[in-house]
Amino acid sequence: MRILIVGCGYVGMALGTELVRQSHEVFGLRRTADASVSMKAAGVVPLAGDITKKEDLANLPADYDWVVNCVSSSRGDVEDYRRVYVQGMRNLIEWLSVRPPKRFVYTSSSSVYGQTDGAIVTEDSPIQPLAETGCILMEAEKLLIEAAMRNFPAVILRVAGIYGPGRGYWFKQFLKGEATIEGNGKRFLNMVHRDDVAGAIIAALEKGRAGEIYNVVDDEPVTQLDFFRWLAADLGKAMPQFVQPDERVERKRGLTNKRISNARLKSQLGYEFKYPTFREGCGNRPF
Repeated sequence: MRILIVGCGYVGMALGTELVRQSHEVFGLRRTADASVSMKAAGVVPLAGDITKKEDLANLPADYDWVVNCVSSSRGDVEDYRRVYVQGMRNLIEWLSVRPPKRFVYTSSSSVYGQTDGAIVTEDSPIQPLAETGCILMEAEKLLIEAAMRNFPAVILRVAGIYGPGRGYWFKQFLKGEATIEGNGKRFLNMVHRDDVAGAIIAALEKGRAGEIYNVVDDEPVTQLDFFRWLAADLGKAMPQFVQPDERVERKRGLTNKRISNARLKSQLGYEFKYPTFREGCGNRPF
């Protein structure tokens, strides 16, 4: 297959490396050419372009069998989010609709779910983002869903908190001694290893249904308290301190409390996790 990875960064490079290993022809698009050396070393053809600019897309090679949009906002402010996720998505759909791929996979975020009561969340649960950035991601999803109704072969993956080599917010906070346990520690965390995100993307490319949504999260939502208990015991370190949550901070960060289900990903796509829980994922000390 001839494959384009839009946003060939942390997840995209792992995905591209695996797809090259499977003998696919892989192109990786980034805003700048700063990672071209590492991409070439992985067998990925580097492309430079900004998806928020139609003229950049028009100058890129076309005709792909599969396209993956796993782009991220480099600065993370609200306006950049809107440009990258909404305008960028609109531009990609327009550009690709001339010669549509067989499959288009978009890595959205589980932050579109706003549940705060610890409920089990499936793809059919209401999406009510608490943070403005989550609302922007919901807009991008809407663009794709509308395109899918016009026969654009889109599949949406709602990805939980990613950890892996060099990354893992809660792990790093703990190691730096900056982690705290909010309230009674009963808020659920939903996580997934980077390699399983890449694996789920491939499963969606191969078997995903156009217009379908899949949650990408491991098998075990874990409370903050239980997570730190395990990590403290495993590393032989003291538990973080308990603190009272600040409601203003929680609203700004869009903190939720939910247990995300991956049942559809496993049943419809037959995906088997390399790291079913954070325990297996942490075994190699990715942080």
